[in-house]
Amino acid sequence: MAYLINGVEREVDDENFLIEPDFSEEAVAVIAAAEGVALTDDHWLVINYLRDKYRDDGHTPNFRNMTKELDEEHPGHDWKKTLYDLFPQQPARQAARIAGLTKPFGKGGY
Repeated sequence: MAYLINGVEREVDDENFLIEPDFSEEAVAVIAAAEGVALTDDHWLVINYLRDKYRDDGHTPNFRNMTKELDEEHPGHDWKKTLYDLFPQQPARQAARIAGLTKPFGKGGY
């Protein structure tokens, strides 16, 4: 499988993560549609957070660190529940996939 993003076929791994990250909005739209996710402002908040973390650290955080940092940066949500509502198929992984990022590290994360 591959994603057609801006007229270019983008290669994916065996779990449909992009081999090379794509930070375009088109990538998010194409991958979200393939995942059956209708994007909201909260989706974009998480996607932009993950993209920033990827740019800064070279990878995305594990679920525990993700909820902790989102709580600190955007209080007032139950981020654990919200992330599962937004990305019901393993939030840390599905959110990274939809964000157009490469496959996250294993359970350890950072």
